[in-house]
Amino acid sequence: MQKSPSAFRTISEVGDILGVPAHVLRFWESKFSQIKPVKRGGGRRYYRPEDVALIRGIQCLLYEDGMTIKGAQKVLRERGVKSIIAMGNELLQSGARAGEAAPVVDAKPSAPAQAPQPELRQLFTRLLALRESMLAEI
Repeated sequence: MQKSPSAFRTISEVGDILGVPAHVLRFWESKFSQIKPVKRGGGRRYYRPEDVALIRGIQCLLYEDGMTIKGAQKVLRERGVKSIIAMGNELLQSGARAGEAAPVVDAKPSAPAQAPQPELRQLFTRLLALRESMLAEI
């Protein structure tokens, strides 16, 4: 029997959904004050749907974007919790787990792709230059 999308989840259910062990979820709870599951008698944790989405967004920042915990904390402060929850919801709805590519829904983009941000272009240029210098040394 499946739970309602708005139902609370236990730590083991969240771990199964995200492919993350329970001890990692407890560790992230200690590092990200924004993760606040409801705790019942005996300390049992119950995660709201927003908590699951937030954790999925944090998981993306850490595992897929390769950020450190401090980097992910900074992104949370700068973008805000709601932004990371929205990102997590999108990832959960697409069914993509950490390390997996999101399933392709439509081969044609619905909107024109945005031009890369200037910082990303500069980073990309620096990476190409580093690659060239490394290949020259071989």
